[in-house]
Order: sequence, then structure tokens, then C-alpha cells
Amino acid sequence: MSKMSKHSNCENDTSARSRLFGYGLTVLLSSALLLVLEIVAGRLLAPWIGVSLYTWTSIIGVILAGLSLGNWLGGVWADRGGSGRSVGTVLGLAGLYCILSLIGIDTLGSRLQEAEASLLSASFALAAALFFLPAVFIGIVTPLLTTLALRLDARAGHVVGRMHALAAVGSILGTFAAGYWLVQWIGSRALVLMCGILLMLLAVPFLRGARRSTQTALSLAVSVALAGLLLSHGLAGSCERESRYFCMRVVEQPTPPEAGPTRGLVLDHLLHGINHRTEPSLLVAPYVHALDELAAAHFGERYAEGLRWFFAGGGAYSLPRAVESLSPDSSITVAELDPLVTLTAVESLGLDPAPMHIVHRDARLALQSEAEPFDVIVGDVFHDVAIPPHLVTREFAALVRERLAPDGLYLMNVVDTLPDPLLIKSLINTLQTAFAQVDIWMDHVPEAERVTFVISATNGTPLPDTIIARHGFVRRWQRMTDAVLGYGRDPRELPILTDDYAPVERLIAGLLIGESQ
Repeated sequence: MSKMSKHSNCENDTSARSRLFGYGLTVLLSSALLLVLEIVAGRLLAPWIGVSLYTWTSIIGVILAGLSLGNWLGGVWADRGGSGRSVGTVLGLAGLYCILSLIGIDTLGSRLQEAEASLLSASFALAAALFFLPAVFIGIVTPLLTTLALRLDARAGHVVGRMHALAAVGSILGTFAAGYWLVQWIGSRALVLMCGILLMLLAVPFLRGARRSTQTALSLAVSVALAGLLLSHGLAGSCERESRYFCMRVVEQPTPPEAGPTRGLVLDHLLHGINHRTEPSLLVAPYVHALDELAAAHFGERYAEGLRWFFAGGGAYSLPRAVESLSPDSSITVAELDPLVTLTAVESLGLDPAPMHIVHRDARLALQSEAEPFDVIVGDVFHDVAIPPHLVTREFAALVRERLAPDGLYLMNVVDTLPDPLLIKSLINTLQTAFAQVDIWMDHVPEAERVTFVISATNGTPLPDTIIARHGFVRRWQRMTDAVLGYGRDPRELPILTDDYAPVERLIAGLLIGESQ
């Protein structure tokens, strides 16, 4: 063999290795970007539909459906002559669609809210409209590039296995990078834009040999999309801050003129508390006011003398602020999962954290680590309309009973529907395994289906049937236990919630998907 022939073969081998490396890198990065989009989808959609099991089911199902369709189309396209330019085209389209989705998300979300779509249909519609096509386009990439790689390397098993492994590794890297770092440091909308730009950059090497008209058309489309994004303020989302858990913002709240200035904390798309700027004892939300008045009625003069309080969930810190103001000698422990929620409350909602012991930890783990008994334990942990299942189970109720003083009081607020609140009934069943006296309290029977219920549980002296507010807004609460439990589904037909079986979303299906289960 001549020296020239050997040199030519060497160049061919080097070129083949370079192209194989480029194909593998493209599969790795495109798969990573798809999983970044999947993780950020939950945060991007949260201001419109919140976060629940149904939301994540819609997002994951839609993206998997798009990826599956893309894999099939990519295989067919490869058999019919798909080339590197085909890869560049779909990557460019995926990146372009990411930018366009930022332009349309607010309009689509508003239309779905105006149409009063159920959470199930709204979450599926948003996920499908925003993420199905990018998943299809990215799904096309792997089979196309695997076929192209097989033309350079005859080891079919080696090539196919390598490409699948790179796709899987890319997905893993994208998941961890988005969940642990990117969303918190970049923000959801900026992250979607970044994914779009990176997908288009991945397309560039494959489009270098494309016709000039194709390159011009794609460049023009990208320019128009970016201009539309800037003009529509598509990067200006509703989040003032994004943490690893929430999209959050502080809003001015309209209240009666005599109440004075108040602000509310919105986490995802739900208002989680309203604080008076200068009067911490003024509790605007009726259910928060009820929690305080129930504790005062239960303990009488001991309330003002100081009690040991444990709060599962901080949120806007409305009640901890009020307790610190009304009973300065109280010991207050707050388990708030998200440090940024606490920081927001300090900076914008009038919280002085100095008199409190604040633990940024899961409430169940934090309560488990406490040795001294508490007089009052307050469960204020619902997120969106759902509630963390591990904080409503029989096992958690037993833990609360163990951490309460013998005459201690457990209070919680839970969102459910009227006239037949199935989750509330299951919660009563569950709490009755640990407490002798469990009651439901309401200040009125609302016309709306969605209601925030207040529940009390104790092994001490039962509370009176009527609780009258001793300060702040003129309100009174009635014991409604028999009325609520006596209407609709027999509570005995509903489950006791356990760590092994706590179907919270099914029990509040009336809120989530408009059906009773």
C-alpha cells in the first residue's frame, strides 16, 4: 500500500471518529436539553395550574408521547434517506418552538383560566401545547444519528448501545442539572430560552451544507421569534423569585380601609397568607384567625402567659407573627421547608425571625427531632390545593400526639370541596385514631365549592360549640363536625390515611378534575 493511500485511510479514520464523536455529543446534549425542559415545565406551568400529581403526570406523559413519536418518525426518516441536514432541521425547529412557547404561554394560560378548565384538562392542554412538539423534534435526532453512525462503524450492537447509553446519560445529566441548579440560578423562562438557543447552536454544524434559502429562512424565523419574545415580554414571568420549591411573589392585597395596608404571599398560583404591614396581630384570612382563636379558647389565660408552639409550615408567617405579638412569652418553632420563603417573609412581609426558632426542614422530620412536648401544633402545609400526603397519615397523627402535652391542641387547615369533602372525612377518620375529640370549624357556609376548612384535635377538654373572635375582625366560628360528616358519603366508606396508602389527589378530585371519587 502506498504512503498516499495510508495517509488517505488515516484521514478517513480520523474524520469518521470525529463525526462519530459529534453524533454522540449531539445525542447526549439534545437528550439533556429535553429533560431540562421536562423539569422546568413543572415550574413554568405552576403559576397557572399549580403543582400536583396530575400536573406532573400530564407533563411526563406528554413528553414521553412526543419522544416516542419522534423516535418512530426518526427511524422512518432514516430509512428514507435522512441526512445530517435533517438532524439540523429538527434541532433548529425544536429551538425555535421553545422561543415561541414563551410568547404564547401567558395567553394560553389566561384563556384556560377564563374558560374555567379543570386542572386535569388545563395541565394536559398546557403541557401538550408547549412541550409536545419539542419532544417530537428531539426524539427524531437519536435514530437519525444512530443510522448515520452505522454508516461509519459497522459494529451495529456497539453503535446502537452507545447511542442509547448517551441518550440516557444526557437525560440523567439534564434532570440533575435542572433540578439541583439551573432552575434556581437562571429562572424558568430564561432557562427555556437558553434551551432553545442551545438546540439551535447544535443544529448549526449539520446545516452548514444546507441550501442558502434554508439557512436564510431559519435565521429569519429565529430573528422574528426573538423579536416577538422581547416585544411580548415573554421573559417577564409572574415569579419575583424562584426557589427549588416555588415560584413566589408578594402582592398588595385589597382589604377594608380600616384594616390598613396588607400584603400577600403567592406561591405558584395560590395565595398562602396575608400580612398587615404594621399590625401583626391583625389576621386577615379567616382560617388563620380561626386557628389563633381556637388556641386561645382552648387554653384561656394560659395563652397570654405563653405556650410552646410548633408550626408545620411557615408560608407568610401570619400566625407565628400574631402569636409573638399577642403572647410574647411563647416559644415558637417553625418548620418551613423553603429558606427563600422565610427570606421573602422577612424582607417583604414584616417577619422578625429573632424571637422564633426557624428550621428549614421537612415538618415531619423536624417534629420528630423535637424532645420537649408542645402545647399547640399547627399544620399549615398545603401547597396549591393539595397537601403533602406524609403529613396527613395515621403515623403522622401518632407522632403529633406523642409531641403534644396531655391537654395539647392540634390545629390544621385543609382545602376541600363542599358539600361533600371526602378528604376532610378521611382526615377525621385518621385523626380519630390518635385523638378523642376531633372537630371541623367554619365561620359560614360559603357558596363556592372550594373551601378552606379548619380542623382541631385534642385529648384534653373539648372546645365550646361557638368560638367568638376576641380581637381583630368581628367573626365567629361554629363546630360543624356533625353537619359535614352527616351529608353525602358515609365517612366509614372512606379510608384511614396511612404512609402506605394516602390517596389525597383522588379524594380532592372534585377540585382537581371536577369529579367526585
